[in-house]
Amino acid sequence: MPGSYEPVPKPINWTMDRVALFAHAACSAHDTGWEHPEHQGRLRAVMSALGKALPELNDLVTPQHANPALLSELLRVHSDDHLATVRGACQRAAEKDQVLRLDADTAVSGRSWDAALGACGAALVAMRWVGRGEGPSAFCPIRPPGHHATADRAMGFCLFNNVAVSARAALTEGIARRVLIVDWDVHHGNGTQDIFYEDPNVFYLSLHQHPQYPGTGLAHETGRGAGEGTTLNLPMSAGQAPDRYVDALVAALDQAAEFAPDMVFISAGFDAARNDPIGGFTLEPEHFARLTHEVVERTRSSAGGRVVSLLEGGYDPAELGRCVTAHLTALTEASATTREEP
Repeated sequence: MPGSYEPVPKPINWTMDRVALFAHAACSAHDTGWEHPEHQGRLRAVMSALGKALPELNDLVTPQHANPALLSELLRVHSDDHLATVRGACQRAAEKDQVLRLDADTAVSGRSWDAALGACGAALVAMRWVGRGEGPSAFCPIRPPGHHATADRAMGFCLFNNVAVSARAALTEGIARRVLIVDWDVHHGNGTQDIFYEDPNVFYLSLHQHPQYPGTGLAHETGRGAGEGTTLNLPMSAGQAPDRYVDALVAALDQAAEFAPDMVFISAGFDAARNDPIGGFTLEPEHFARLTHEVVERTRSSAGGRVVSLLEGGYDPAELGRCVTAHLTALTEASATTREEP
């Protein structure tokens, strides 16, 4: 791994010992049309499932308020032209009172600008909450998703790259020195990889279906320049037994742990679930729970359990709700283990 490194001292005593849930009301207003896979019903299904689960998780999860991201925070990752393009399209959609397409896959409505700022804002506030030691970990049920958005292009349902904006802020603000991003969405996060491809302080690990949209994420793509060796792709074919996918990612986590990240982000895409309409993986809710535990456990020595998870894909609303609930439950269990350690 590049360079010698002394990790940021990890927090020992949390201000609050519950996992935080950061959402923003504007995210539900992003209207892509009900025929679109990334429609408003996804977030409704997630919040409904979490609402049913919260009585049991009531003492373990705390809902928190999120503010919209500032343009200056987005500009750490995205170009001025990109922001202008997205904002202009959302303004035209509002004027025409209709859904407009940025490309064949990516749609916006009059409220999509607010939703995108809210999604990035939730990711940022969650990162700072965890980074300041206010709690062990956080999950953000947000949309639009982000990991396909590059510095200057919206694509693949994504307007701004939520995880990249938050990870870059963690480094810029001195909250973290080395960041690990674990992406288990069934689609490769080409935007996240591209943004950090030459960055030696961000390790990007992706398990994804291949061949599949967007066609990137081959095993030989390992970073460039100072970032050589800090990208690890696991392209896998569809239809395999779920343990094949889980075991592959767990083995790769050991390699990523050698990077000694002091903060971990998860691009939590649940379109890797069995029977997702646009994916071909076979994971069940219990597999996402196991992956959650493994991410926390295998990075615990350097990150101290500091994990921020952001919703990406997942296009069967009912299954998405079940998978998110399993993921959040596993975060609370992993955080409890962190609190029990001396």
